[in-house]
Amino acid sequence: VSMLLWACSVSGHTDRHLFDSLAPRATELLHECNSQALANIAWAYTVANVDADSLFGNKSPFIDVLAERIDEFDHQGLRQLHQWNIWRKEIAADTVLPPILEKLCYDTFTDQSLRRSKLQKGVMSELVSMGFHPQEEFQTQSGYHLDALVDVNGKRLGVEVDGPSHFVGRKPTGSTILKHRQVSKVDGIEVVSVPYWELNDLESSDEKQRYLRVKLGIAMTTID
Repeated sequence: VSMLLWACSVSGHTDRHLFDSLAPRATELLHECNSQALANIAWAYTVANVDADSLFGNKSPFIDVLAERIDEFDHQGLRQLHQWNIWRKEIAADTVLPPILEKLCYDTFTDQSLRRSKLQKGVMSELVSMGFHPQEEFQTQSGYHLDALVDVNGKRLGVEVDGPSHFVGRKPTGSTILKHRQVSKVDGIEVVSVPYWELNDLESSDEKQRYLRVKLGIAMTTID
């Protein structure tokens, strides 16, 4: 069950009826799940944005089972649980991680090595040429890192240069969908996605800057 839920969410297939129908069975299996299966279940429902009371409600053993396995989670599992915890606060749910586990998950989530892609470097260079001062690898309050934060006429916008790993075909993956949603709803920062295939179609600097102006909602005369 956990692998089915995870696979659906990874590919961005988050049918509410499917997730609701699988929740009772997933609840029955909680005590049999290993740490990764528990993290996958939590993450899948977070991506789908489906609050299954049988799984995560006050009467569910979910939190107790997590606490019992606290030493078994690897870095990936802890990061998934952090995203689950953000989601619980996003929807104002009563059930959240206990403070000790919450801190462990947050610290693990924010302690990631960051690498700038060639596309990302190119976009940053164009933004600077346009007169912006992008804050690169900006960390939001919830712990996410944005490729850049820019101020557009007093409004903060997060710029994400999304490469091939962010898509299944040309549809965003579950991870991409979740990041954009949580940064927008929890951190209050609108995310502007710059897909790699759109960038690859642009050759000159003028074309790229014109494209970025449209993406950022800037009138052609705003920045000269």
